[in-house]
Amino acid sequence: MTAIAIRGGHLIDPGAGVDGLKDVLLKDGRVAEIAGPGKLKQANGAQVLDATGLVVAPGLVDIHVHLRDPGQGYKETIATGTAAAAAGGFTSVAAMPNTIPVNDSAEITRWMQAPERGAAIRVFPIGAATRGSKGETLNDFAALKSAGAVAVTDDGHPILKDNVMRETLAAAARVGITVIQHAEDTRLTVGASMNAGPVAFRLGLRGMPTEAESGLVERDIRLVTELRDARVHLHVAHTSTAAALAAVRQARRSGLRVTCEVAPHHFLLTEEHVGMYNTNAKMNPPLRSAVDRNAMIEAILDGVVDAIATDHAPHAIHEKEVEFEFAPNGITGLETALGLSLRWLHKEWKMPIGRVLSLLSAQPAALLNLKGRGTLTVGSYGDVVVFDPKAEWIFHARDTKSKARNTPFDGWTMQGKVRWTISEGRIAYSGE
Repeated sequence: MTAIAIRGGHLIDPGAGVDGLKDVLLKDGRVAEIAGPGKLKQANGAQVLDATGLVVAPGLVDIHVHLRDPGQGYKETIATGTAAAAAGGFTSVAAMPNTIPVNDSAEITRWMQAPERGAAIRVFPIGAATRGSKGETLNDFAALKSAGAVAVTDDGHPILKDNVMRETLAAAARVGITVIQHAEDTRLTVGASMNAGPVAFRLGLRGMPTEAESGLVERDIRLVTELRDARVHLHVAHTSTAAALAAVRQARRSGLRVTCEVAPHHFLLTEEHVGMYNTNAKMNPPLRSAVDRNAMIEAILDGVVDAIATDHAPHAIHEKEVEFEFAPNGITGLETALGLSLRWLHKEWKMPIGRVLSLLSAQPAALLNLKGRGTLTVGSYGDVVVFDPKAEWIFHARDTKSKARNTPFDGWTMQGKVRWTISEGRIAYSGE
Protein backbone atom coordinates (compact mmCIF):
# COMPACT_ATOMS: atom_id res chain seq x y z
CA MET A 1 0.00 0.00 0.00
CA THR A 2 1.42 3.38 -1.06
CA ALA A 3 2.02 5.89 1.71
CA ILE A 4 0.15 9.20 1.33
CA ALA A 5 1.44 12.56 2.56
CA ILE A 6 -1.24 15.24 2.85
CA ARG A 7 0.64 18.52 2.87
CA GLY A 8 -0.30 22.14 3.52
CA GLY A 9 -3.80 21.54 4.82
CA HIS A 10 -5.68 22.89 7.81
CA LEU A 11 -6.22 19.91 10.08
CA ILE A 12 -9.47 20.04 12.06
CA ASP A 13 -9.81 17.02 14.35
CA PRO A 14 -12.45 17.77 16.99
CA GLY A 15 -11.89 14.48 18.82
CA ALA A 16 -8.20 15.27 19.34
CA GLY A 17 -8.64 19.00 19.86
CA VAL A 18 -6.48 19.88 16.84
CA ASP A 19 -7.23 22.94 14.72
CA GLY A 20 -4.28 24.26 12.74
CA LEU A 21 -1.90 23.84 9.82
CA LYS A 22 -0.54 20.29 9.84
CA ASP A 23 0.86 17.72 7.43
CA VAL A 24 -0.47 14.18 7.77
CA LEU A 25 1.25 10.96 6.72
CA LEU A 26 -0.75 7.77 6.13
CA LYS A 27 1.06 4.47 5.93
CA ASP A 28 -0.18 0.86 5.97
CA GLY A 29 -3.75 2.02 6.37
CA ARG A 30 -3.09 4.05 9.52
CA VAL A 31 -2.05 7.55 10.54
CA ALA A 32 1.74 7.29 10.82
CA GLU A 33 2.75 10.88 11.56
CA ILE A 34 1.33 14.36 12.11
CA ALA A 35 3.69 17.33 11.99
CA GLY A 36 3.92 21.03 11.31
CA PRO A 37 4.00 22.17 7.66
CA GLY A 38 6.98 20.66 5.85
CA LYS A 39 8.20 18.73 8.89
CA LEU A 40 7.14 15.13 8.20
CA LYS A 41 10.09 12.82 8.87
CA GLN A 42 8.87 9.56 7.30
CA ALA A 43 7.38 10.77 4.02
CA ASN A 44 10.09 9.68 1.57
CA GLY A 45 8.48 8.01 -1.45
CA ALA A 46 4.94 8.86 -0.36
CA GLN A 47 2.26 10.02 -2.78
CA VAL A 48 1.75 13.73 -2.09
CA LEU A 49 -1.65 15.40 -1.95
CA ASP A 50 -1.46 19.19 -1.96
CA ALA A 51 -4.09 20.37 0.53
CA THR A 52 -3.12 24.05 0.52
CA GLY A 53 -6.22 26.09 1.32
CA LEU A 54 -8.20 22.95 2.15
CA VAL A 55 -9.53 21.42 5.36
CA VAL A 56 -8.19 18.01 6.34
CA ALA A 57 -10.51 16.18 8.74
CA PRO A 58 -11.34 12.71 10.01
CA GLY A 59 -13.41 10.74 7.52
CA LEU A 60 -17.14 11.17 8.14
CA VAL A 61 -19.14 8.43 9.88
CA ASP A 62 -22.81 7.81 9.03
CA ILE A 63 -24.52 5.56 11.56
CA HIS A 64 -27.80 5.23 9.65
CA VAL A 65 -27.84 4.10 6.01
CA HIS A 66 -29.80 1.62 3.93
CA LEU A 67 -27.64 -0.12 1.34
CA ARG A 68 -30.40 -2.54 0.16
CA ASP A 69 -27.92 -5.43 -0.08
CA PRO A 70 -28.80 -8.29 0.07
CA GLY A 71 -32.04 -8.59 -1.84
CA GLN A 72 -32.80 -5.23 -3.47
CA GLY A 73 -29.86 -4.57 -5.72
CA TYR A 74 -32.04 -2.76 -8.24
CA LYS A 75 -32.33 0.11 -5.70
CA GLU A 76 -28.74 0.13 -4.44
CA THR A 77 -25.83 -2.20 -3.79
CA ILE A 78 -23.10 -2.06 -1.20
CA ALA A 79 -20.74 -1.06 -4.02
CA THR A 80 -22.86 1.83 -5.33
CA GLY A 81 -23.98 3.02 -1.90
CA THR A 82 -20.45 3.19 -0.57
CA ALA A 83 -19.29 4.95 -3.74
CA ALA A 84 -21.89 7.63 -3.01
CA ALA A 85 -20.71 7.72 0.60
CA ALA A 86 -17.10 8.25 -0.45
CA ALA A 87 -18.14 11.08 -2.78
CA GLY A 88 -19.80 12.70 0.22
CA GLY A 89 -16.72 12.42 2.44
CA PHE A 90 -17.81 9.36 4.42
CA THR A 91 -15.31 6.64 5.26
CA SER A 92 -17.56 4.53 7.51
CA VAL A 93 -21.27 3.72 7.27
CA ALA A 94 -23.48 1.60 9.50
CA ALA A 95 -26.00 -0.36 7.44
CA MET A 96 -29.52 -1.02 8.70
CA PRO A 97 -30.82 -4.61 8.72
CA ASN A 98 -34.05 -4.22 6.72
CA THR A 99 -32.62 -6.19 3.82
CA ILE A 100 -34.09 -9.25 2.08
CA PRO A 101 -33.64 -11.46 4.00
CA VAL A 102 -33.45 -9.36 7.16
CA ASN A 103 -29.95 -9.22 8.61
CA ASP A 104 -30.72 -11.21 11.74
CA SER A 105 -27.81 -13.64 11.57
CA ALA A 106 -24.04 -13.79 11.78
CA GLU A 107 -23.98 -15.25 8.26
CA ILE A 108 -25.63 -12.22 6.64
CA THR A 109 -23.57 -9.85 8.78
CA ARG A 110 -20.38 -11.46 7.48
CA TRP A 111 -21.73 -11.53 3.90
CA MET A 112 -22.22 -7.77 3.97
CA GLN A 113 -18.57 -7.23 4.91
CA ALA A 114 -17.03 -9.66 2.42
CA PRO A 115 -14.58 -8.19 -0.12
CA GLU A 116 -16.80 -9.50 -2.93
CA ARG A 117 -19.36 -6.78 -2.11
CA GLY A 118 -16.96 -4.20 -3.58
CA ALA A 119 -17.33 -1.62 -0.83
CA ALA A 120 -15.44 1.62 -1.46
CA ILE A 121 -15.27 2.36 2.27
CA ARG A 122 -15.84 0.47 5.52
CA VAL A 123 -19.31 -0.98 6.13
CA PHE A 124 -20.43 -1.76 9.68
CA PRO A 125 -23.59 -3.89 9.67
CA ILE A 126 -26.30 -3.32 12.25
CA GLY A 127 -28.12 -6.51 13.21
CA ALA A 128 -31.84 -6.98 13.65
CA ALA A 129 -32.90 -6.96 17.29
CA THR A 130 -35.57 -9.63 16.79
CA ARG A 131 -36.00 -12.56 14.40
CA GLY A 132 -37.07 -11.21 11.06
CA SER A 133 -37.60 -7.82 12.75
CA LYS A 134 -41.00 -9.08 13.83
CA GLY A 135 -40.72 -7.74 17.37
CA GLU A 136 -41.09 -11.05 19.17
CA THR A 137 -38.01 -13.27 19.65
CA LEU A 138 -34.59 -11.77 20.32
CA ASN A 139 -31.65 -12.66 18.11
CA ASP A 140 -28.28 -13.86 19.40
CA PHE A 141 -26.64 -10.48 20.07
CA ALA A 142 -23.30 -12.00 21.06
CA ALA A 143 -23.10 -13.90 17.75
CA LEU A 144 -24.07 -10.78 15.78
CA LYS A 145 -21.44 -8.70 17.57
CA SER A 146 -18.79 -11.39 17.03
CA ALA A 147 -19.58 -11.33 13.30
CA GLY A 148 -19.11 -7.56 13.15
CA ALA A 149 -22.47 -6.01 14.00
CA VAL A 150 -22.06 -2.73 15.87
CA ALA A 151 -25.64 -2.27 17.14
CA VAL A 152 -29.09 -3.83 17.00
CA THR A 153 -32.37 -2.39 15.79
CA ASP A 154 -35.60 -3.33 14.07
CA ASP A 155 -35.47 -0.01 12.20
CA GLY A 156 -38.66 0.50 10.24
CA HIS A 157 -40.39 -2.01 12.49
CA PRO A 158 -40.31 -0.45 15.97
CA ILE A 159 -40.41 -2.75 18.97
CA LEU A 160 -43.83 -2.03 20.48
CA LYS A 161 -44.13 -4.64 23.24
CA ASP A 162 -42.76 -3.36 26.54
CA ASN A 163 -41.41 -6.74 27.62
CA VAL A 164 -39.58 -7.30 24.33
CA MET A 165 -38.00 -3.84 24.36
CA ARG A 166 -36.98 -4.24 28.00
CA GLU A 167 -35.38 -7.59 27.17
CA THR A 168 -33.66 -6.07 24.12
CA LEU A 169 -32.12 -3.26 26.16
CA ALA A 170 -30.93 -5.65 28.87
CA ALA A 171 -29.51 -8.24 26.48
CA ALA A 172 -27.67 -5.62 24.42
CA ALA A 173 -26.20 -4.12 27.59
CA ARG A 174 -24.82 -7.51 28.59
CA VAL A 175 -22.81 -7.82 25.37
CA GLY A 176 -21.94 -4.12 25.15
CA ILE A 177 -23.78 -2.89 22.07
CA THR A 178 -26.22 -0.06 21.39
CA VAL A 179 -29.96 -0.44 20.85
CA ILE A 180 -31.26 1.87 18.12
CA GLN A 181 -34.99 2.50 18.06
CA HIS A 182 -37.08 3.77 15.18
CA ALA A 183 -39.51 5.62 17.42
CA GLU A 184 -42.94 5.24 15.87
CA ASP A 185 -46.01 3.81 17.53
CA THR A 186 -47.35 2.23 14.39
CA ARG A 187 -50.75 1.73 16.04
CA LEU A 188 -51.18 5.50 15.59
CA THR A 189 -49.85 5.77 12.04
CA VAL A 190 -51.80 3.13 10.10
CA GLY A 191 -52.48 4.43 6.59
CA ALA A 192 -50.60 7.68 7.25
CA SER A 193 -48.17 9.06 4.67
CA MET A 194 -47.04 12.45 6.03
CA ASN A 195 -47.12 14.62 9.14
CA ALA A 196 -50.51 15.30 10.69
CA GLY A 197 -51.18 18.98 10.16
CA PRO A 198 -52.64 21.60 7.82
CA VAL A 199 -50.72 20.40 4.75
CA ALA A 200 -51.99 16.84 5.14
CA PHE A 201 -55.51 18.23 5.60
CA ARG A 202 -55.22 20.34 2.45
CA LEU A 203 -53.90 17.41 0.42
CA GLY A 204 -56.47 14.97 1.78
CA LEU A 205 -53.81 12.66 3.26
CA ARG A 206 -53.88 10.81 6.56
CA GLY A 207 -51.26 12.25 8.88
CA MET A 208 -48.85 10.83 11.45
CA PRO A 209 -49.29 12.51 14.84
CA THR A 210 -46.12 13.69 16.57
CA GLU A 211 -47.20 11.65 19.62
CA ALA A 212 -46.46 8.46 17.68
CA GLU A 213 -42.76 9.37 17.91
CA SER A 214 -42.55 11.11 21.27
CA GLY A 215 -44.73 8.54 23.02
CA LEU A 216 -42.44 5.68 22.10
CA VAL A 217 -39.33 7.66 23.04
CA GLU A 218 -40.87 8.36 26.44
CA ARG A 219 -41.78 4.66 26.84
CA ASP A 220 -38.23 3.56 25.97
CA ILE A 221 -36.70 6.05 28.39
CA ARG A 222 -38.98 4.72 31.12
CA LEU A 223 -37.71 1.21 30.41
CA VAL A 224 -34.09 2.40 30.59
CA THR A 225 -34.86 4.02 33.93
CA GLU A 226 -36.47 0.84 35.28
CA LEU A 227 -33.52 -1.35 34.26
CA ARG A 228 -31.10 0.61 36.46
CA ASP A 229 -28.13 -0.62 34.43
CA ALA A 230 -25.49 1.93 33.48
CA ARG A 231 -24.45 -0.24 30.54
CA VAL A 232 -27.78 0.27 28.76
CA HIS A 233 -27.47 2.56 25.74
CA LEU A 234 -30.63 3.67 23.93
CA HIS A 235 -30.14 5.62 20.72
CA VAL A 236 -33.11 7.34 19.09
CA ALA A 237 -32.89 7.22 15.30
CA HIS A 238 -33.85 10.10 12.99
CA THR A 239 -35.43 12.28 15.68
CA SER A 240 -37.99 14.64 14.15
CA THR A 241 -40.25 16.13 16.85
CA ALA A 242 -39.75 18.75 19.53
CA ALA A 243 -41.45 16.51 22.10
CA ALA A 244 -39.08 13.59 21.45
CA LEU A 245 -36.07 15.90 21.80
CA ALA A 246 -37.47 17.24 25.08
CA ALA A 247 -37.69 13.67 26.38
CA VAL A 248 -34.08 12.95 25.36
CA ARG A 249 -32.94 16.19 26.96
CA GLN A 250 -34.62 15.28 30.25
CA ALA A 251 -33.23 11.73 30.16
CA ARG A 252 -29.72 13.11 29.84
CA ARG A 253 -30.29 15.45 32.77
CA SER A 254 -31.27 12.37 34.76
CA GLY A 255 -27.95 10.74 33.92
CA LEU A 256 -29.30 8.12 31.51
CA ARG A 257 -27.32 6.96 28.50
CA VAL A 258 -29.84 8.11 25.91
CA THR A 259 -28.58 9.60 22.65
CA CYS A 260 -30.14 10.78 19.41
CA GLU A 261 -29.43 11.69 15.80
CA VAL A 262 -31.05 14.14 13.39
CA ALA A 263 -31.02 13.95 9.58
CA PRO A 264 -30.36 17.01 7.40
CA HIS A 265 -33.84 16.85 5.91
CA HIS A 266 -35.36 17.18 9.37
CA PHE A 267 -33.37 20.29 10.27
CA LEU A 268 -33.82 21.92 6.85
CA LEU A 269 -37.24 20.99 5.48
CA THR A 270 -40.85 21.12 6.70
CA GLU A 271 -44.12 19.51 5.68
CA GLU A 272 -44.61 22.43 3.27
CA HIS A 273 -41.92 20.88 1.04
CA VAL A 274 -44.32 18.08 0.18
CA GLY A 275 -45.90 20.71 -2.08
CA MET A 276 -48.27 19.02 -4.48
CA TYR A 277 -47.60 15.39 -3.56
CA ASN A 278 -43.82 15.44 -4.14
CA THR A 279 -42.79 11.85 -3.36
CA ASN A 280 -39.14 12.92 -3.04
CA ALA A 281 -40.27 14.69 0.13
CA LYS A 282 -41.86 11.55 1.53
CA MET A 283 -39.96 9.80 4.30
CA ASN A 284 -40.52 8.21 7.70
CA PRO A 285 -40.42 10.01 10.08
CA PRO A 286 -42.13 12.54 7.84
CA LEU A 287 -41.17 16.15 7.36
CA ARG A 288 -42.70 17.96 10.31
CA SER A 289 -43.93 21.45 11.18
CA ALA A 290 -41.74 24.53 11.28
CA VAL A 291 -41.91 24.36 15.08
CA ASP A 292 -40.43 20.86 15.07
CA ARG A 293 -37.84 21.79 12.43
CA ASN A 294 -36.73 24.75 14.54
CA ALA A 295 -36.46 22.50 17.58
CA MET A 296 -34.05 20.28 15.62
CA ILE A 297 -31.86 23.28 14.82
CA GLU A 298 -31.89 24.49 18.42
CA ALA A 299 -30.99 21.03 19.75
CA ILE A 300 -28.10 20.69 17.30
CA LEU A 301 -26.74 24.10 18.22
CA ASP A 302 -27.04 23.58 21.98
CA GLY A 303 -25.51 20.09 21.95
CA VAL A 304 -28.46 17.81 22.73
CA VAL A 305 -28.16 16.11 19.34
CA ASP A 306 -25.27 13.61 19.30
CA ALA A 307 -24.90 12.99 15.57
CA ILE A 308 -26.04 13.97 12.12
CA ALA A 309 -27.05 10.86 10.18
CA THR A 310 -28.45 10.71 6.67
CA ASP A 311 -30.96 7.82 6.78
CA HIS A 312 -29.84 7.28 3.16
CA ALA A 313 -32.79 5.37 1.67
CA PRO A 314 -32.47 4.76 -2.08
CA HIS A 315 -35.41 3.74 -4.25
CA ALA A 316 -35.81 3.08 -7.96
CA ILE A 317 -37.34 5.88 -10.03
CA HIS A 318 -40.45 3.86 -10.89
CA GLU A 319 -41.16 3.27 -7.21
CA LYS A 320 -41.37 6.98 -6.47
CA GLU A 321 -43.33 7.89 -9.59
CA VAL A 322 -46.68 6.77 -8.16
CA GLU A 323 -49.45 8.30 -6.04
CA PHE A 324 -48.07 9.82 -2.85
CA GLU A 325 -49.73 7.31 -0.51
CA PHE A 326 -48.24 4.36 -2.38
CA ALA A 327 -44.69 5.66 -2.79
CA PRO A 328 -42.04 4.14 -0.50
CA ASN A 329 -40.60 6.26 2.28
CA GLY A 330 -37.09 7.62 2.07
CA ILE A 331 -34.57 9.81 0.30
CA THR A 332 -30.88 9.57 -0.52
CA GLY A 333 -28.46 11.67 1.50
CA LEU A 334 -24.84 10.51 1.52
CA GLU A 335 -23.59 13.01 -1.06
CA THR A 336 -25.39 16.04 0.37
CA ALA A 337 -24.97 15.76 4.18
CA LEU A 338 -21.63 17.55 4.45
CA GLY A 339 -22.50 20.24 1.91
CA LEU A 340 -25.84 20.98 3.57
CA SER A 341 -24.39 20.95 7.08
CA LEU A 342 -21.60 23.38 6.16
CA ARG A 343 -23.95 25.60 4.16
CA TRP A 344 -26.55 25.92 6.90
CA LEU A 345 -25.14 24.94 10.29
CA HIS A 346 -21.78 26.62 9.73
CA LYS A 347 -22.29 29.42 7.23
CA GLU A 348 -25.88 30.41 8.01
CA TRP A 349 -26.23 29.56 11.71
CA LYS A 350 -22.58 30.19 12.67
CA MET A 351 -21.81 26.83 14.28
CA PRO A 352 -18.01 26.46 14.42
CA ILE A 353 -16.80 24.17 11.67
CA GLY A 354 -15.17 21.89 14.23
CA ARG A 355 -18.50 21.26 15.94
CA VAL A 356 -20.16 20.49 12.61
CA LEU A 357 -17.42 17.99 11.78
CA SER A 358 -17.67 16.44 15.24
CA LEU A 359 -21.38 15.70 14.64
CA LEU A 360 -20.38 13.96 11.41
CA SER A 361 -17.31 12.05 12.63
CA ALA A 362 -16.05 11.85 16.20
CA GLN A 363 -19.45 11.74 17.91
CA PRO A 364 -21.14 9.13 15.71
CA ALA A 365 -18.00 6.97 15.87
CA ALA A 366 -18.16 7.13 19.67
CA LEU A 367 -21.87 6.24 19.74
CA LEU A 368 -21.18 2.86 18.12
CA ASN A 369 -17.76 2.41 19.73
CA LEU A 370 -15.92 2.40 16.41
CA LYS A 371 -12.38 2.34 17.74
CA GLY A 372 -9.81 4.28 15.72
CA ARG A 373 -12.48 6.05 13.64
CA GLY A 374 -13.58 9.66 13.73
CA THR A 375 -10.14 10.99 14.69
CA LEU A 376 -6.70 11.37 13.11
CA THR A 377 -4.35 10.67 15.98
CA VAL A 378 -1.23 8.61 15.29
CA GLY A 379 -2.22 4.96 15.10
CA SER A 380 -5.85 5.56 14.19
CA TYR A 381 -7.24 4.37 10.86
CA GLY A 382 -6.20 6.41 7.83
CA ASP A 383 -9.75 7.67 7.27
CA VAL A 384 -9.61 11.22 5.95
CA VAL A 385 -11.76 13.72 4.11
CA VAL A 386 -10.11 16.70 2.42
CA PHE A 387 -12.46 19.46 1.28
CA ASP A 388 -12.51 23.07 0.15
CA PRO A 389 -14.53 24.88 2.85
CA LYS A 390 -15.07 27.96 0.71
CA ALA A 391 -16.25 26.25 -2.47
CA GLU A 392 -19.93 26.58 -3.32
CA TRP A 393 -21.38 23.98 -5.65
CA ILE A 394 -24.75 22.76 -6.83
CA PHE A 395 -25.86 19.18 -6.28
CA HIS A 396 -27.41 17.56 -9.33
CA ALA A 397 -29.12 14.24 -8.72
CA ARG A 398 -28.25 13.14 -12.25
CA ASP A 399 -24.57 13.09 -11.26
CA THR A 400 -25.00 10.88 -8.20
CA LYS A 401 -22.80 7.83 -7.55
CA SER A 402 -25.84 6.10 -6.06
CA LYS A 403 -28.23 4.04 -8.16
CA ALA A 404 -31.05 6.23 -6.86
CA ARG A 405 -32.04 9.85 -7.42
CA ASN A 406 -34.83 10.26 -4.88
CA THR A 407 -33.73 13.48 -3.20
CA PRO A 408 -35.48 16.77 -2.41
CA PHE A 409 -32.09 18.53 -2.60
CA ASP A 410 -31.63 18.33 -6.38
CA GLY A 411 -30.41 21.77 -7.50
CA TRP A 412 -29.57 22.99 -3.99
CA THR A 413 -26.43 25.02 -3.38
CA MET A 414 -23.93 23.30 -1.09
CA GLN A 415 -20.89 24.57 0.81
CA GLY A 416 -17.62 22.66 1.01
CA LYS A 417 -16.50 20.59 -1.97
CA VAL A 418 -14.89 17.21 -1.27
CA ARG A 419 -11.52 16.87 -2.99
CA TRP A 420 -10.40 13.51 -1.63
CA THR A 421 -11.87 10.81 0.56
CA ILE A 422 -9.31 8.36 1.91
CA SER A 423 -10.44 5.10 3.49
CA GLU A 424 -7.86 3.21 5.55
CA GLY A 425 -5.00 4.83 3.66
CA ARG A 426 -6.48 4.29 0.18
CA ILE A 427 -8.01 7.02 -1.99
CA ALA A 428 -11.68 6.05 -2.31
CA TYR A 429 -12.81 9.22 -4.07
CA SER A 430 -11.03 12.00 -5.93
CA GLY A 431 -12.96 15.12 -6.89
CA GLU A 432 -10.13 16.74 -8.82
